[in-house]
Amino acid sequence: MKRNVVLLALARLAVSLFALVLLVTTAQAADRALLNMLGYSQDGDYFAFEEFGVQDGSGFAFSTVYVVDLAHDKWTYGTPFSAVAQDENKPLAMARAEAMAKAKSKLDQYQIGVPAQILALIGDGAADSGMRVSWSTPACCGPGQTQADEFSLILETRSIGSAEDYCKQMSPVGFNLYFQDQDGRTQVHADGDMLPKSRRCTLDYRIYAVVQPFEQSSGRRVGVIAAYPFGFEGVDRRFLVVPIDK
Repeated sequence: MKRNVVLLALARLAVSLFALVLLVTTAQAADRALLNMLGYSQDGDYFAFEEFGVQDGSGFAFSTVYVVDLAHDKWTYGTPFSAVAQDENKPLAMARAEAMAKAKSKLDQYQIGVPAQILALIGDGAADSGMRVSWSTPACCGPGQTQADEFSLILETRSIGSAEDYCKQMSPVGFNLYFQDQDGRTQVHADGDMLPKSRRCTLDYRIYAVVQPFEQSSGRRVGVIAAYPFGFEGVDRRFLVVPIDK
């Protein structure tokens, strides 16, 4: 009897250690893309950004450039422009340069070049839920000065369907996004019943940033949303943008 008890305890310990190793491995292996905000068009109607990093599983560097039509809340024709290294030794800088070269004609077409001014940002090291962010209009010229107004972006996640068989067992989610000011709350985005194929199998979302065109107080503000799809070896991070002002 005592031998059986010992064997059972050892079996439980082995299972616990395997689960711990799997959790740690997954956390380290999944890739978390970084964000490069390329900016706005001169008229503020288009916004471009790059997400880049190193893929989980393959270890290949990658870069993807998006150009978004803010008025119609959709990618422009031809977007995205992607580059993936086929060699672990190929540096990230080369993959990024390749993606930017592919996107150049589109970036030139829409005259992307107006910098994005960050109104709010939840950095990777910030202990924040990312479900709500608030800000005020920047004011010139002292440190930390803002106008006497306040705005908020509020994120809500909800269950959603998926056309991918593997994803149906993983509880995928979509999101709704709301903008709030002194006049009340307005919905600026609502997912449908099915998860868009471009999002793969997204399991969560967080607000990452709110930006507007530099020196254009009436320009279109954009909410940058971090999406967390299940990847080859765990949960990855990718980015979406949602126009606040349409």
